[in-house]
Amino acid sequence: MVVVCGGQFGGEGKGKFAAYLSLVENAKLAVRVGGPNSGRRFYYNGQTIVLRCIPAGVVNPRTRLLLAPGTYIDLSVLHDEIERYNIKPERLGIDRNAVIIEPEYRLLEKKIGLDALCSSTLSGTGYAVAMKALRIAKLAKDVKELKPFITDVSEEVNNAVDKGENVIIEGTQGIGLSVHHSPYYPYTTSRDTSCSGIISEVGLSPKVVDYIVLCVRTFPIRVEGNSGPLPREITWEDVRVRSKYPYEIVERTSATNRARRVAEFDEEIVKRAVMINRPDYIAVHGIDYLNYNNRGRTRIDELDENALVFLKRLEEITNTCIGLISTGPAVDQIIDMRNKQVRIDEWINMLTK
Repeated sequence: MVVVCGGQFGGEGKGKFAAYLSLVENAKLAVRVGGPNSGRRFYYNGQTIVLRCIPAGVVNPRTRLLLAPGTYIDLSVLHDEIERYNIKPERLGIDRNAVIIEPEYRLLEKKIGLDALCSSTLSGTGYAVAMKALRIAKLAKDVKELKPFITDVSEEVNNAVDKGENVIIEGTQGIGLSVHHSPYYPYTTSRDTSCSGIISEVGLSPKVVDYIVLCVRTFPIRVEGNSGPLPREITWEDVRVRSKYPYEIVERTSATNRARRVAEFDEEIVKRAVMINRPDYIAVHGIDYLNYNNRGRTRIDELDENALVFLKRLEEITNTCIGLISTGPAVDQIIDMRNKQVRIDEWINMLTK
């Protein structure tokens, strides 16, 4: 059982890392929580994969896909992804207690000014969370067209765990956006984004979790607008100049296609994420933003000195080993350190001998 969660403000590559793990671990189940207010974009087999609902484990045809009871579903988004990725009812399970986002929820969020308050994506997710808390939400079991997909996700996942099968749990956003744990409320999302929050929304005991993967970016991001503090904010042109990227870099959100703000690495939010989540290892996204020459590398000894210094410092401040290193947007552009059982500083010593 692996739980993938975010250590900053979202966009830390959780979808790509979850997709990679579903492939290399040949996951029996891939489970997602959260709503369509956040998405994932990565590349696999020459195809751009964009998801706001379906788990990233969709890249492995042997993996069953599950939407947990702590999921908020926009039916139009769900139907689009089912059609786009040709997902059959026998492959996708939707928990009976997942909440349906009614079309008017988006308008109601706009009416109460959520976009001005915290640069909300106005997906209706926050309003759906409120409706669930008030016990007046429509659930997936109440939607006739979803009947072929309805299941008890907690039961499926617990049964898989009891059989020793591999399960990937994919969280959304990052600890800096947790409604409970962010230092920047009200500039947060509407839910908890910690590992504990994620597994509670699936219906799991903490005792069954084998590994917690905390994903972080070399340059953290937030959505544009009044989205809240972003310490040490810079521009995408700053990133391009430092990395010597040969073309313009401007990241956009998967959910709304809005430009993202970007900043220097902030140690404090990552240390808080480690304190709350206690990860077994860290997955680093965007090592190519430190130097374009790192892009696409698949071995640690191919990375430049700046990358190694960054990774070493990250291990020092978190007291946690680096497990995965992303060197580009494709699923196969990952350096897998999980089985090496060696810290980055030991690699540096080996490489400099």
